[in-house]
Amino acid sequence: MENYNFITLRDYDASIHRDILDSLLRGDAASDGAIIEVCEDRAVMEMRSYLGKFYDCDKIFSQTGEGRHQLVLMMAVDIAVYHLFCIHNPYKMSQVRKDRYDRAVEWLKAVSRGDITIDGAPRLPDYTQSANSPWQITGNPLRETHF
Repeated sequence: MENYNFITLRDYDASIHRDILDSLLRGDAASDGAIIEVCEDRAVMEMRSYLGKFYDCDKIFSQTGEGRHQLVLMMAVDIAVYHLFCIHNPYKMSQVRKDRYDRAVEWLKAVSRGDITIDGAPRLPDYTQSANSPWQITGNPLRETHF
């Protein structure tokens, strides 16, 4: 699985307490970071499947530091945290985590439909967006008129 490094460990501080995150990572797994990287990559891949219709996902998810789009980052963290909770104990997941994941997915669906635009996010060229559209109008080749 590709490691995007779009999300950093510090990004979780705004969404989840560090001690809860550490308990989700089960101590020894927290040291190597493998579990969290898998969940981050899954979150990014899930987001790419929705955003790729209109937005340049390679540019969005290759950004680091302050160059990252904060709304996209927030949604990515919410999705990654949800996946971390699912590994730990999905039956005892707090409703807040489930609601934040559902909100992120609904937002992604609205972006995919074109109901919401992401201000400041790099868009794909118009011809690529047209090719991704479910509505494509074409016609038959022109015929010559014979008299």
